[in-house]
Amino acid sequence: MKHEETIISGFGGQGALFAGQLLAYSGMAEAMHVTWIPSYGPEMRGGTANCTVIVSDEEIGAPIIRYPTCAVVLNLPSMQKYEPLVKPGGVLIVNESLVDIQSARDDIRVITLPASDIATALGNPRMANLVALGALAQATGLVALETVAAQLEAHLSERQRKWLEPNKAALQKGAELAR
Repeated sequence: MKHEETIISGFGGQGALFAGQLLAYSGMAEAMHVTWIPSYGPEMRGGTANCTVIVSDEEIGAPIIRYPTCAVVLNLPSMQKYEPLVKPGGVLIVNESLVDIQSARDDIRVITLPASDIATALGNPRMANLVALGALAQATGLVALETVAAQLEAHLSERQRKWLEPNKAALQKGAELAR
């Protein structure tokens, strides 16, 4: 059975909501049930923005996540808030470029990667979300990386099309680091 309850969180503008949308679209493309709930408001002004995504091969009873099986944290406030909530046996993806603390938990799989630094090296620091999403897809096997890349191509806005190939490279780099 495939069933992951994921929280993706970061500063407004880091693309946490878009990464969640891509995860949800990827689940749908693979004929799974999905929910995606964004949380934004004052976050759009630089506070913490997050979304919850459930991807399952069974019907989803409720879209609310209290204790996620996976968390992607792109900044320090997100790490402090969500790291303690990940269920034992879960996965935590940490952007060590902006998170200077280590998880003390030994009951979850923690993958730290310099997502922001990698994104900057690829040409745009705003691609850190895709580095982390690539790592999540690789670590969980929930959706295929090729499916995420296809959904990125299908849902990237026209004004962002010039970033399609670098975004795909960011996905690949994140997956490589999670192996």
